[in-house]
Amino acid sequence: MANSLIFSPLVVILQLLCIFSSTCTGHIPKFPAILAFGDSLLDSGNNNFILTLFQANHPPYGQSFPNQVPTGRFSNGKLISDFLAFSLQIKDTVPPFLDPNLPVSELRTGVSFASAGAGFDDLTNVKTQGTPIFTQVENFKKYIEILKGVVGEKEALDIIKDALVLIMAGSNDIALSLNNGFLRRLDLGLSGYHSFLHQRLEEIIKRLYDSGCRNVLIIGLPPLGCIPAQMTAKLSFDRQCIQNLNSEAQSYNQKLSEILPRIQGTFPGSKLVYADLYQPLIDMNTNPQKYGIFPIRKILCLLFMKS
Repeated sequence: MANSLIFSPLVVILQLLCIFSSTCTGHIPKFPAILAFGDSLLDSGNNNFILTLFQANHPPYGQSFPNQVPTGRFSNGKLISDFLAFSLQIKDTVPPFLDPNLPVSELRTGVSFASAGAGFDDLTNVKTQGTPIFTQVENFKKYIEILKGVVGEKEALDIIKDALVLIMAGSNDIALSLNNGFLRRLDLGLSGYHSFLHQRLEEIIKRLYDSGCRNVLIIGLPPLGCIPAQMTAKLSFDRQCIQNLNSEAQSYNQKLSEILPRIQGTFPGSKLVYADLYQPLIDMNTNPQKYGIFPIRKILCLLFMKS
């Protein structure tokens, strides 16, 4: 099921990747490595190696992963970063940087620095104990130094310059600030808090740019109100999506897509691409039959009718 669920958003992202190429005539650009920063949607196991309650190294996680092994990915199978890496012919999966047994050979083709529970807002990281995005960038700098020792300084810098960088965060900031009434959000208001998070993202992009990164794919927020945990927290017993959370995700995404051209203009030679996951995912939720998924209620009705 994970493969079919991820397929539609992945198609959208692969279409956007043609922007990184000189043409969009079906040519898929070649990236030597993939580097991921963000939260649980890109964490391939880093949280296994830090002290946090946000862990996915146990069942039922990993049921669709090769050999049905829980790896620390917050998924029944592979993550979107894994599918992208495979589709771009970089590698099969993107390993976690914090793994002490990480093979040196993996460094050439990239790793994930993402941490479940992470956010742009420091208050979010205090709540979740995930690795903050800014700390992830510091880990990235350590990665660069290790990579230089493996392939030499020139090749290492070339890999960083041509690598595909993924940034996917903000979900925890929005959800936790709304549910817990963060003082910062109360002070800034809805629009002001979004701008605050966007400013933090811009600073992250600047630090990555200063370290040599040039190709950055920024993935927007998913439909936050359709996340099972959010529906449970809001006591949505009919399992309907929480509309105010979805509306806030849409508002955040709209502003983000509008400011990225300005941000790119401040970093000569960079390519910043916005990927919208909201619409594909909300379509899956609204029209699951299109993706071979059937509502649980309908399945239960069929079972009882047969019995």
